[in-house]
Amino acid sequence: VQLQASGGGLVQPGGSLRLSCAASGSIFEIKAMGWYRQAPGKQRELVAAITSDGSTNYADSVKGRFTISRDNAKNTVYLQMISLKPEDTAVYYCNAVLVYRVYWGQGTQVTVSS
Repeated sequence: VQLQASGGGLVQPGGSLRLSCAASGSIFEIKAMGWYRQAPGKQRELVAAITSDGSTNYADSVKGRFTISRDNAKNTVYLQMISLKPEDTAVYYCNAVLVYRVYWGQGTQVTVSS
C-alpha cells in the first residue's frame, strides 16, 4: 500500500484546511485509515481514524473541529480542519491499517500562525 498525503500549509488561527491521503496498491486489505500528527518535541498522536465500515474516532482536542471522511471511488481519505488553533501546528501523517501491517504516508506540514 502506498499513501500520498497532501493539503498542508500555513493558515491563520481560526482558518481551515483540508488534508488528503490517496491510497494505492492493495487497498482492499485496508481495515482502517487514520491521521496522526507530531509537533516538535512531542510524540506522534492520533488525530482521527475511520474504519472500513465508516466508524470514526477523534482525539478529544479536535472533536467538533475536525472531520475525517473518505471517498471510496477515489481511494482517498480526507481530514477537514476548521477553527484551527496554533496548537494544531504539527506534521500530519496518514496511515493505513491492514491485518498484519501498518503503512505510513509522508508527512504534510500544517502551521497555524498569524
